[in-house]
Amino acid sequence: MLLRILGTAAGGGVPQWNCACPGCSGARRFPSRRRLHDGLALHGARPDEWFLVNATPDIAEQLESHSDLRPADEHARTPVVRAVLTDAELDHTLGLLRLREAARIEVWCTRPVRAALEHRLNLTDVLAPYTGLVWNELPSGDARQPARIAGLDVSGVELSAKRPRYAADDDAHPAWSVGLRVHDTRSGRRLLYAPAVATWSDALEQALAGTDCALLDGTFLDEDEPRRTGISSRTATGMGHLPILGPAGTAHRLRGTGAHIYYTHLNNTNPLVDPDAPEHTRLAEAELNVAHDRMVREL
Repeated sequence: MLLRILGTAAGGGVPQWNCACPGCSGARRFPSRRRLHDGLALHGARPDEWFLVNATPDIAEQLESHSDLRPADEHARTPVVRAVLTDAELDHTLGLLRLREAARIEVWCTRPVRAALEHRLNLTDVLAPYTGLVWNELPSGDARQPARIAGLDVSGVELSAKRPRYAADDDAHPAWSVGLRVHDTRSGRRLLYAPAVATWSDALEQALAGTDCALLDGTFLDEDEPRRTGISSRTATGMGHLPILGPAGTAHRLRGTGAHIYYTHLNNTNPLVDPDAPEHTRLAEAELNVAHDRMVREL
């Protein structure tokens, strides 16, 4: 499979329009530091068969930044867009509205995510005059057969019952936020994508076993970052994201997994948005990496 990283930033991107923190100010001075909202595109056996993982507000710019995701010639259009959603957060779903020029949008997501998008955001009704929206259930849990999308086997890893704010009073469900397991049965290679990790669970541990490459939640560097930078009165875990460093962090858990690990979904307050930050060296010494926009990797 071929992995294209469309963006690596948490909500708001880097720079965030209303912020002048060091990360945002640095990205305004040095455009190479800019990061679009976190998202992926995955190719299966054929280069013209691909699907999105999440559809961000930056989706048009993200697709344009990869020539192989554009229409093939001057008269062609992209007739069908396929998107797999890890949750119902606005940062991962608003791009569906930007894709309305497609003849059909095929979406895979879990049941609570679909319910929120249909009944809270009225997505089906809003898009109906523009395009056909086809819903498919994303299987999650070990007993479910994976979905076959663009020649790849895709399934969800139930990670959290964390709901988006607009659906805060909806029923709790373990599949509100999932990671994605992607298996290329031709090569045997496996990818795990989990941009929001609220707790370190047995399900996540099992999903990491045998994974060749994993892109994981790197929203905050340490537990106190949200409070220290003034963006919240809560800690990183209180906001639903395990930090990278510290006793509650993921870095020490990931050593020795045998997988190529990349952190993604970086908040604008995270020092790692600066490529010259010394924390990069610390992670590299532990064989951990930070993903960057427009990165391409073949698995």
